[in-house]
Amino acid sequence: MENTKKLEHLRRMIDELASLEENLEINQEIKRLQSIAAKLEREIAENYSAWDKVQIARMIDRPRGSFYIQEMVTDFIELHGDRNFKDDKAIIGGIGKIGNHVVTIIAQNKGKSAKENVERNFGMPHPEGYRKALRLMQQAQKFGRPIVCLIDTPGAYCGLGAEERGQGEAIARNLMEMARLKTPIIAGIIGEGGSGGALALGVADKVFMQENTTYSILSPEGFASILWKDSAKAKEAAEIMRITASDLLENHIIDDIVTEPLGGAHKDPFSAAQLLKTYIIEKLDELGAMSTDVLVNKRYERFRKYGSFYEN
Repeated sequence: MENTKKLEHLRRMIDELASLEENLEINQEIKRLQSIAAKLEREIAENYSAWDKVQIARMIDRPRGSFYIQEMVTDFIELHGDRNFKDDKAIIGGIGKIGNHVVTIIAQNKGKSAKENVERNFGMPHPEGYRKALRLMQQAQKFGRPIVCLIDTPGAYCGLGAEERGQGEAIARNLMEMARLKTPIIAGIIGEGGSGGALALGVADKVFMQENTTYSILSPEGFASILWKDSAKAKEAAEIMRITASDLLENHIIDDIVTEPLGGAHKDPFSAAQLLKTYIIEKLDELGAMSTDVLVNKRYERFRKYGSFYEN
């Protein structure tokens, strides 16, 4: 917190100097302060707490799934509907090219404004969203296309209508079917990865998290409410839950951490998209060299190990 205040003070000083008439002395002082500010910003970013990362993952200006599709995917054709009830706008899915790979890409998508968040249901899919995703995955298997899933949801929508239409069944079916799809699957967290709502798109051959994202069984607020009957202890809960990318890599829940621009993807969305695109192409090349039988067997074994622990 102290360093953050120092950084804000430095930026105010830089802005004030920049507003003055330029001369050699002022320009040198601006460069000196910018150098100090950059060093301080890096120090802050390297010491983000779990709660800091929760906040960054939830930021309204963080790049959304739709942005990454726009920046990474060429010739994108969006496909709609679950062929049963309706089209769920919390999930975007379709066909396009990432590098030289023709893929099916599926992304949970929050909004960038209050109006868009309402339209996208704050990134919380209904069962028809998961059924749309599964329909597109089965189509990808039929035509031999790899699948890329971008996860960003606080959790599956738990409204009465969603439960009546089989939310639990839709999630469970995705888990079962993704485990045995005979095509490469890459899935990763680009914001929040909340509970079964995230896992329903997360059964993959390669699972990644961007650097400042979270992946958990429930929110820190929910955890604190259950454990301590006090949601105000969410910050403490976040530290205990081990929900950051580094925690989950250490526990073998994910395979890779995708670097973000300094301070978070929201600082430089276009660079974040390029870093993510480079990673996905690299993994598509790697998985494309493996037989489908090997992929399916390794994927099954990988997820069977979830939850394993050892005691001394």
